Amino acid sequence: MSLIHATALVDPAAELDSTVSVGPYTVIGPHVKVGAGTTIGAHCVIEGHTTIGRDNRIFQFNSLGAVPQDKKYAGEPCELIIGDRNTVREFCTFNIGSPSGGAVTRIGDDNWIMAYVHLAHDCLVGNKTIFANNSQLAGHVTVGDWVILGGFTVVHQFVRIGDHAMTAMCSLLFADLPPFVMCQGQPAAARSMNFEGLRRRGFSPERISVVKAMHKALYRDQLTLDQAMQRIGSLTDKTPEAAPDVSLMLDFLRQASPQRGIVR
Repeated sequence: MSLIHATALVDPAAELDSTVSVGPYTVIGPHVKVGAGTTIGAHCVIEGHTTIGRDNRIFQFNSLGAVPQDKKYAGEPCELIIGDRNTVREFCTFNIGSPSGGAVTRIGDDNWIMAYVHLAHDCLVGNKTIFANNSQLAGHVTVGDWVILGGFTVVHQFVRIGDHAMTAMCSLLFADLPPFVMCQGQPAAARSMNFEGLRRRGFSPERISVVKAMHKALYRDQLTLDQAMQRIGSLTDKTPEAAPDVSLMLDFLRQASPQRGIVR
């Protein structure tokens, strides 16, 4: 029995694994590739040079792979690449990349993306993230692993969000959000670190103590960014096991844009 509904329109040139299921009235274009075990709901449009990996669950009424909302785009063969085991709920819009931004919009693995999320051109999303309803990412946004975006979070173009960071509902991000930081507000301000999330992910008490010390250096002791980075760099002297966490923070801060800065 075919897993593609009789009312679905799948271009003969599209490459779908034999185990892919497609719901009623869905339209799939000629340059689309879909991996094994993925399910696509009803009334979806998947177009452009879009590659979707294995075991994704794409609910009804999604638009994936449409051209970017960029007036400079002139039909170049840019891409949307979606990894494995992602859940994409209703009414999401993911655009392909643009020539000026690397030409690829990319989503990693094991992400949980709720309804009405928009990923603009050239966004790069890591693994194991959660985007709550109506999270909106402008073009060229980079999101690390384990990030949680609260509902109605809006992210300005070119902003970076570090691993394990979290936003509260209705946050507005104009600046880079460092790893581990929880923020809230319009514009967003740092409120704490994502300690509960780190505990759930198996961080030891010693590593969490170092994250607390990084928060103190960045946000509580009124240090300049250079002074805070110097102090953060010394935290591994007493806690060597936290070296990856310190490196993650320092690497992020070194790439902070002078124009945007970091969320304060």
